[in-house]
Amino acid sequence: MAAPHLETFASGLPFPLDPFQQQACRALEGGHSVLVCAPTGAGKTVVGEFAVHLAVEAGTKCFYTTPIKALSNQKYADLCARHGKDRVGLLTGDQSINPNAPVVVMTTEVLRNMLYASSPTLIGLSHVVMDEVHFLADRFRGAVWEEVILHLPEDVRLVSLSATVSNAEEFGEWMTTVRGDTTVVVDEVRPIPLHQHMMVGPRLYDLFDARAEPADTPAAERRRGVVVDPELAAQVRRRASIDGDRWQSRGRGTFRPIPRPDVIARLDAEGLLPAITFVFSRAGCDAAVSQCLRSGLHLTTEEEATEIRRIVTEHTRELPRADLEVLGFASWRTALERGIAAHHAGMLPAFRHTVEELFVRGLVRAVFATETLALGINMPARTVVLERLVKYNGETHAELTPGEYTQLTGRAGRRGIDVEGHAVVLWQPGVEPAAVAGLASTRTFPLRSSFRPSYNMAVNLIDAVGVERSRALLEMSFAQFQADKSVVGATRGIERNEAQLAKMREQLGGADSEIFDYVRLRADLTDAERQHERTKRQNRRQEAVESLVALRPGEIVAVPAGRRTGLAVIIDPDRDLSDPRPYVVTADGWAGRLSAGDFPTPAVVVGRLKLPRHADPSTGRGRRDISSALRSKELVPPRRTKRSRTGGGDTREIDSLRRALRGHPARENPDVEALARVGERYNRLTRDTEHQRRKTAATTDSLARTFERIVSLLTERSYLTGGDDPATTEAGERLARIYTESDLLVAECLRTGVWAGLSPAELAAVVSTVIFESRGDEVPEVRGPTGPIRRALADTVRLCDELRADELRNRLPTTREPDFGFVSAAYTWAGTASLTESLLAAVTTGSELSPGDFVRWCRQLIDLLDQIRTTSQDPALAKAAGRAVGAIRRGVVAVDATAV
Repeated sequence: MAAPHLETFASGLPFPLDPFQQQACRALEGGHSVLVCAPTGAGKTVVGEFAVHLAVEAGTKCFYTTPIKALSNQKYADLCARHGKDRVGLLTGDQSINPNAPVVVMTTEVLRNMLYASSPTLIGLSHVVMDEVHFLADRFRGAVWEEVILHLPEDVRLVSLSATVSNAEEFGEWMTTVRGDTTVVVDEVRPIPLHQHMMVGPRLYDLFDARAEPADTPAAERRRGVVVDPELAAQVRRRASIDGDRWQSRGRGTFRPIPRPDVIARLDAEGLLPAITFVFSRAGCDAAVSQCLRSGLHLTTEEEATEIRRIVTEHTRELPRADLEVLGFASWRTALERGIAAHHAGMLPAFRHTVEELFVRGLVRAVFATETLALGINMPARTVVLERLVKYNGETHAELTPGEYTQLTGRAGRRGIDVEGHAVVLWQPGVEPAAVAGLASTRTFPLRSSFRPSYNMAVNLIDAVGVERSRALLEMSFAQFQADKSVVGATRGIERNEAQLAKMREQLGGADSEIFDYVRLRADLTDAERQHERTKRQNRRQEAVESLVALRPGEIVAVPAGRRTGLAVIIDPDRDLSDPRPYVVTADGWAGRLSAGDFPTPAVVVGRLKLPRHADPSTGRGRRDISSALRSKELVPPRRTKRSRTGGGDTREIDSLRRALRGHPARENPDVEALARVGERYNRLTRDTEHQRRKTAATTDSLARTFERIVSLLTERSYLTGGDDPATTEAGERLARIYTESDLLVAECLRTGVWAGLSPAELAAVVSTVIFESRGDEVPEVRGPTGPIRRALADTVRLCDELRADELRNRLPTTREPDFGFVSAAYTWAGTASLTESLLAAVTTGSELSPGDFVRWCRQLIDLLDQIRTTSQDPALAKAAGRAVGAIRRGVVAVDATAV
């Protein structure tokens, strides 16, 4: 098939197109949408750039969307270099450059907002490139990708670029269903071969046995039977017998991994730099750089250090000099001049952007990074090092999945520079080469939709297409597509279960046999005994709750369980009859709230303490004074009493069932126990089958039911009119322009006026509570620096509690509670204080922030305040929001704004 546009485009490239690129580009020139799945670094973006070329040549428009601002910034620079700045624009929420250009780079959320607003900018749009489309699996932002795919006009050609996923055909089938003819192009061949290694002590070993796995063995065959290098396996066994035993003895060991500077020096000696070492901890990244500095490691020449100094000066010229000390500028620049850097979200964006440029230019040769670097940023290396195969996922420490391993090691090998890439896993006790080989030989991961309706989505859909069409669109989502396909498998499972149950009934003599009745009685007895135990636990908890509610200030209690076992004095009782949490200070100086979980037996008052008059338990000194006074009492906690064996309620049913079983005629059968075990399996399989039936019924219309519940709640709260064909009210139109996780809470605060009358700095402080998320488990309790802030915070929490109650009643996911951790920092910064003062304000209220986090939260706060400015019906509040934006967008927050 002739493809004149492709020939013209390819002639301007400095490299020949790979077969998968040619296939995708030909399909695109033929008028098809395309889905391209290929490994990191394979050159997927060439297909996106061809879509730009087609639009420019045809005199139409092309939008190039990315998941993060940093990628938008990179792609904007690339396209400007190719097509000129007059033809390329950039839209990233807080940046608007040449928005009416024929080619516009933007974050995916910006395009979603345009579609809902029916923006005139969409006129003439012929192509949309969705880079990193596998982000639709992201549980927080993934729905945006599906919204765009579903709402784009049918005549727009869609170019979807994805990492290699194992269900590309399923995703392509869905794309064809909702977008029309879509060509799926899958390429699993890395453009640069990847060699896998393990470093055991100072020695570097191949992971796979090259003799058992020739280089030209097809990938599919290698995955079927991987063979670990025998020399590596023998060395690991030797080290494990020495270091592993010491490591496991008494739960603590003497194993010390090879020092990080030695790892880098070893890689340098092997010619394997530049390297990215994934550490999975911000503090670990910074500590690694410090270790390399102390070791005297140098990876650059004098000429390179001079060039690095020039680039650093260029990137940091606009940073206030007063802030450089708190930013650790001197040591950061020293490390860069030696060719060493950290890269993580806690760094200032200007610093992170500088590291990226220096690494791409080959001036920084060793970067210690968290996994966020793997998310699309163009920083390929010759080698990737993994210190551990376990990372914290926000809830627990979990082992890396094959998909995560592939994404991280995908950075290894620079196309056009390296002949091969290298992945190195550092050995430590517990890391088995066979497990690493399993990760390394599994290339793909399945793409799972995270789509679910939200309040903002509901009002936008209803306003644009009405409630019936909205339901139809939800049924077209990838989430529903996958759910419907899963129902087919579940139905087959139910049929298999039914056949097995029929065989068991026959084995037991039929449904009316004595053994069936006997099995039923045994199951009833088990259920009755479990219910009895639950009742006992509930009664014990109620006794503990009643004892906690009765406590008074100054009373000393013995805490019998939990992390705070010992004596504690009551500072602030809690009269909540469902979950009392009295505020206490313990004898060791800890202050916080206890719960019924700390009291398996009722709280026992063992004394009283006259609280020191001026002791403030919220300060360290106050806690020390109170705990000292408590210890001076020299009280001894009573020995923990045994739990009562009574209190479980009536046992007559249990006694009756036991008598019935003892006298049951089935006991005369010599095979009764064997048959009873079959009956128990029958009961378990029956329960599982019923569960599958309920799950199947729920799956088929789960999105539609959630949407109906959202519509019901929004109607109750006057965001939608009533009736069979609801429409958006004035309040609903405002909600439609609020794009944040807590969208309805923000709309309620604006509608009820609880944020009215605040100064710009006060408004910034209060609004921060709906976007900020504390990194630790404990959310700080902040009273607020001014009276208006305290009142607005209390009102915001009250509205959130009322909303959450309505959500529970409607069986909807609850809105996240306000987080006060950024209140003091936001108020201080918006009041024109310095960066040092603002970070200190966060520390004093229990929320230590890195400079990078501070800037990131400030920019998210700016985004929401700007939405409030354009949405609020209160002119004074809108004016305060605008002034707050101006007060926050300065200094480090304003510098290098497109790098995050």
